[in-house]
Amino acid sequence: MAEAGLDLRVVICAIFAATGAMGVLLLEVFLSRRGSAGKGLLSEERVGSVLAAIASLALILAILASWSFFASGIEASFDPDHPMLRLDSLSSFATAVVALSALLSVLLSVTYLAALHIDHGEYYALLLLSTAGAFLLVSAVDLMSVFVGLELMSVPLYALAGFDRRKLRSNEAALKLFLMGAFASGIYLYGAALLYGATGGLDFVSLRDGLDAGSPMAVAGIGLVVVGFACKVAAVPFHQWAPDVYEGAPTSVTAFLSVTEKLAVFFVLLRVSSVCLAGDSGGGERVLGVFWALSALTMIVGNVMALVQRNVKRMLAYSAIAHSGYLLLALATATPEAYGALLFYLVTYLFLMLGAFAVVVALAQGGRECERIEEYEGLAQRRPGLAAAMTLFMLGLVGMPGTAGFIAKFELFNAGVQGGLVGLVALAAIMSVVSAFYYVRIPTVMYMRRHAEAGAAQLSLTELLVLAICAAAVLYLGIFPSADPLSLEVLELVRSTVGD
Repeated sequence: MAEAGLDLRVVICAIFAATGAMGVLLLEVFLSRRGSAGKGLLSEERVGSVLAAIASLALILAILASWSFFASGIEASFDPDHPMLRLDSLSSFATAVVALSALLSVLLSVTYLAALHIDHGEYYALLLLSTAGAFLLVSAVDLMSVFVGLELMSVPLYALAGFDRRKLRSNEAALKLFLMGAFASGIYLYGAALLYGATGGLDFVSLRDGLDAGSPMAVAGIGLVVVGFACKVAAVPFHQWAPDVYEGAPTSVTAFLSVTEKLAVFFVLLRVSSVCLAGDSGGGERVLGVFWALSALTMIVGNVMALVQRNVKRMLAYSAIAHSGYLLLALATATPEAYGALLFYLVTYLFLMLGAFAVVVALAQGGRECERIEEYEGLAQRRPGLAAAMTLFMLGLVGMPGTAGFIAKFELFNAGVQGGLVGLVALAAIMSVVSAFYYVRIPTVMYMRRHAEAGAAQLSLTELLVLAICAAAVLYLGIFPSADPLSLEVLELVRSTVGD
């Protein structure tokens, strides 16, 4: 039987996440069931905590499984006859990073959802299902499996963005994310169809071997696929949805969307680039040129627009756009050193961006969020711990020495210079200086201005845990970096994406 050859290790992490989602939904019904006294088995607050614990357990299992696969160097295909999903060093590493991002997002959500009175089990189920799609996406080695992973990851996000149904802007965020996601999916599918017509295959190796750079069909297919991915990572000019969605969605959802989705898409872009650009068809130069242009535009627009924002979530949205530009610089360089820098940058981005959003989440209370920059005035007097954490994350996003952000940017810029993209690296350095103006603005108002408002509620245990993990990682990776972060393993990671 053909099914006997299926290797479930390839999808075991997705199985953990999907099973956790089903468990959360069923357990909520049981725990919320009304007894003869008209009360559930647990209070609403305790039900939310139990469901978050189930979701966290599923993600911890995924982290342990994927990291064990990475450490042991296991390689396998889900179906050897049709290798659409592959377990290798890159997919194992990516799965562990995505699972960690999702776990921190779950921990960040527990108190926040209760404060906004939207603590429902569907939230954790949707988050786990989206994470399961991300797991499939980072294991995909075929354009159709990439599409399945993208859709499974994206569709739950549409509902999560509008999870606070009482707020008009949350509904607006869900609608905008849905429309942009549908547009991106349609464009991507059209490009995949053209590439199939041009090469006769959909797996990455077939695309590499059969791609003819002189074929108009192949060129159009590559362009449309790149546009589909560019929409997902909010690269300019396909970024318009990000600021409105980031602002309108609940902040815990914004944190998950800005980090987990971007991580998964850039991991699959790394795999596509390292495989498809390895051929001798000549099409690689055109793709690298597209990445160069997208990187330059995204860095410029993201940083310049962030300068004029007065809303912290919108500012972080444009910041995330700008960081997509930096990450695209690595793809435009297309060298093993650049891919190693990309991996390290993604890990650093996880802790910096999630940490920044964790501070915003921690300041939310009584159903009201702290979003305006003016609301951070005097925070150093009211909440010195949160002010110090926010300052650390802002300085890390700038790339100040002593933080992981400095090491990430140094490695990335160094790889770009070695790859011959001196002009693009110079632009990235200038934009990093520009970013200092809006990142430092927040510490300035926190420490240099006073505010008469009384102190806010204390941090919950889960919020404190997320902030501690992110801050410790930013400092550790910045003060005690290895001589060449991740580059010792990057060659093996990149080789494993090609396969036989």
